[in-house]
Amino acid sequence: MDLIAYLKESSIGSINSILNMAKIIIPLMIIMEILKDSNVLETISKRLKPISRFFDISNETVFPMMIGLIFGLVYGAGVIIESTDGKELRKKDLYVLIIFLVSCHAIFEDTLIFVTVGANLWMLFITRLIVATITAYFASKIIDRSLNNKIFESNK
Repeated sequence: MDLIAYLKESSIGSINSILNMAKIIIPLMIIMEILKDSNVLETISKRLKPISRFFDISNETVFPMMIGLIFGLVYGAGVIIESTDGKELRKKDLYVLIIFLVSCHAIFEDTLIFVTVGANLWMLFITRLIVATITAYFASKIIDRSLNNKIFESNK
């Protein structure tokens, strides 16, 4: 295979991928800013407060979690980075968010892809959601213990 043709095809493919991601990430970030400025995000956060209480994370973490859950890690990354740049999220929030999304990102898209090759839709959907929830819940508790132990040790 011709190296020049390979590099050309690779470059064009990479640029197309970046442009396709930008088509989704940029509008999501714009919508997020509009929702933030119009206090709609605050209203959504209040409705999703039981989720943040369950995982013991800030309300601001729930929106990036939902975006990652629905759109996936690549598309949700823009929202997660935007939330992190705004200094809205604590380290614990980020850890719990990432641990949850490792198990359960792009839940609709990925599940439908696996269904096309014969997977059971509901079994896969529910299993991913349960595993992510349990893992993130226990991670949140372990992080709390870790922080408490460090605080306790520093008081000695």
